[in-house]
Amino acid sequence: MDEPTLITQTNSRKNVAKTILGVLFTAIGLFLLISFVSYLLNFQNDQSQLGDFWNREIVADNMMGKVGAYMGELFIYHGIGVTAFFLPIFLILLGLKIIFRFRQIKPFKLLYNCLFFLIWLPIALGFATKIGILHGVMGFEINDFLDMLIGKIGVGITLLVSLILYIVINWRITPDQIASTIEKKSKNLDKDELDIELKEKTVEPKLTEEKENPTDKKITENFLDEAIKPVEKIVLEEKKPTIVQPEPTPEIIPAKDENDVALTIEKVQHEDEVEKIAADLVQKHGEYDHRLDLPKFKFPTLDLLRKYETGDNVTVNQQELEQNKNRIVETLANYGIGISQIKATIGPTVTLYEIVPEAGIRISKIKNLEDDIALSLSALGIRIIAPIPGKGTIGIEVPNSNPTIVSMRSVIASNKFQQSKMDLPIAFGKTIENETFVADLAKMPHLLMAGATGQGKSVGLNAIIASLLYKKHPTELKFVMVDPKKVELTLYSKIERHYLAKLPDSEDAIITDNTKVINTLNSLCIEMDERYELLKNAYVRNLKEYNEKFKNRKLNPEHGHRYLPYIVLIVDEFADLIMTAGKEVETPIARLAQLARAVGIHLIIATQRPSVNVITGTIKANFPARVAFRVTSKIDSRTILDSAGADQLIGKGDMLFTTGNELVRLQCAFVDTPEVDDITDYIGSQAGFSDAFLLPEYVGEDGGSPLDIDLSERDALFEDAARVIVMAQQGSASLLQRKLKLGYNRAGRLIDQLEAAGIVGPFEGSKARQVLIQDDMSLEQLLDNLNQN
Repeated sequence: MDEPTLITQTNSRKNVAKTILGVLFTAIGLFLLISFVSYLLNFQNDQSQLGDFWNREIVADNMMGKVGAYMGELFIYHGIGVTAFFLPIFLILLGLKIIFRFRQIKPFKLLYNCLFFLIWLPIALGFATKIGILHGVMGFEINDFLDMLIGKIGVGITLLVSLILYIVINWRITPDQIASTIEKKSKNLDKDELDIELKEKTVEPKLTEEKENPTDKKITENFLDEAIKPVEKIVLEEKKPTIVQPEPTPEIIPAKDENDVALTIEKVQHEDEVEKIAADLVQKHGEYDHRLDLPKFKFPTLDLLRKYETGDNVTVNQQELEQNKNRIVETLANYGIGISQIKATIGPTVTLYEIVPEAGIRISKIKNLEDDIALSLSALGIRIIAPIPGKGTIGIEVPNSNPTIVSMRSVIASNKFQQSKMDLPIAFGKTIENETFVADLAKMPHLLMAGATGQGKSVGLNAIIASLLYKKHPTELKFVMVDPKKVELTLYSKIERHYLAKLPDSEDAIITDNTKVINTLNSLCIEMDERYELLKNAYVRNLKEYNEKFKNRKLNPEHGHRYLPYIVLIVDEFADLIMTAGKEVETPIARLAQLARAVGIHLIIATQRPSVNVITGTIKANFPARVAFRVTSKIDSRTILDSAGADQLIGKGDMLFTTGNELVRLQCAFVDTPEVDDITDYIGSQAGFSDAFLLPEYVGEDGGSPLDIDLSERDALFEDAARVIVMAQQGSASLLQRKLKLGYNRAGRLIDQLEAAGIVGPFEGSKARQVLIQDDMSLEQLLDNLNQN
């Protein structure tokens, strides 16, 4: 028998066994549930009959016979009272979960949450009442024992205190939280007051005095209803901002005679009045809090990260320092170079010796002795900085014989990171001065990483991601992860509903297929263009200003405005994409790198092959921030850093960082796979969004042609979709998904039908489709013609 057949048969036996077990659990649970209910109704008659259990002439009133009566007597009367009903409910849920594989049913979680009440409730019922079937023998005996020890009042206080402690510990309910909730509710307006306020603050434009088309009126009412709903929800639930920008108020001058035409004059409200309305609303309702979308989200804790035995304090070996100093002095003296001063700065993996040469010594002469000094020190590789920027000294970096591990925990726990006010802080590791090095990805604004295999590049990526996860809320940050190797970033799939972004038709948020990579990059270009349109309409220059204005309720969500999270694109192996896709990948990457920084889209590209055909001039020009781990040649070092030095690193997280100015040598923080696993488990176990953050729809050139579409078989929502597109003057499937609450496939079919009907233009790559109909009247005429045909 071949192996696949054997595996199939084994799995089949396991499924049969699980089904049988599930049916047994469910049957037992139902039997006990019916027995307990019947016992409560007939226990007085059945109690006297249980003494002669095997006498056939005596028939129990319990629906499950004598066994049912006995089970009720055992679990309810002699056990824990009515609390025993938990047992059949637990068994039924467990059986259903085993049979049907329901993920929503979590019986063991229910058991964990109810353990306290399984003990507390019988005691409380025994304290409050003397009815035996309510508390059972257990509740009576424990109450009797406690009453003898601490008295009736003491039992009551003990029950109350234990319940309060359970609520505080399990549900995290504190007096401060209760007070805060009451204060928020007291600020909310009732719906009638809200309607009055909206009518006062928002002026609707008057229509010219002409006969209204009933169809147009219906369309307008539908869209007004749809627009007002989110506004009511916003102010009442503190979820969305209130409308603050009033529409222009038109003034109509009537016609003098039949040959004259009425003149409509629009008076735009002054800007400071709009500012005043926004200020009043902020004072009344507070600023818009984007974190209320996931109000109970908890950031990862420090105990998820490992604390290494070596500690995070650098140990000093005086003998090693003295030996290295003497060898440096002797080597330089052999070539006639005198030293007037030398200073050592000890780092985690490297010690920096700063020397001041005697007057008249040429710096280039010391620079040329790099290999000679390395030979005399028997070091793996040294690096000479001549001169050190900002200092009148020459630096010689020498690896320590006993390097110290820089843990991720130490850099995350540092004050420099915890108190950082950066938009996207990244704790890379520690410098030679043993200081935590924190950089802002938003200011870089994109990062290029390179290093030979096994030199710490993947650990560096994990350190970057972990830093952002510890600092940014899921509503503030989204990752787009590209992993051609399919193994490096898979752990982060657990946080898909919190931090990841993907295409609407993608099953997996971690992108491994090259075709989907191309579509995702082009989709990010569409997202970038849409964000720039929002920034233009908001009269701001960058994402930070836009979100600040949105939080202050100065932007109208009915006009498409929304809170915009940062998006970080991470590509783990760029060389593989260039080899397989080439220009199809390089073009959108270059476009994003040139334009996306202002709208909060930042790129992190990593590769283990920093050759010129992978990291091209177009890519390098738009990535001023570079990270280099150890590479094999000076050419690779110059390709990634535009200077030598990366070939002299010692590996294992030893890295050079630059933002276009000076090079900084760092020891990258070490975060192991189990630590990443714990962090993602901690985040993934919490309540998240219903799905990952959906990027705009992108259909490639092979996405199909609408020429073969039969307009006689139009979608039922075709006319509604046409009106949405014409009103918004934006031809995209993602708009239809949001407005009409559709799936990706149906929205795509509607776009194809709209193109065939001549309402939207053809596909134009990363640009949104052009809307060919400019007003509602033209659209209605076109729809009437289609309906007649």
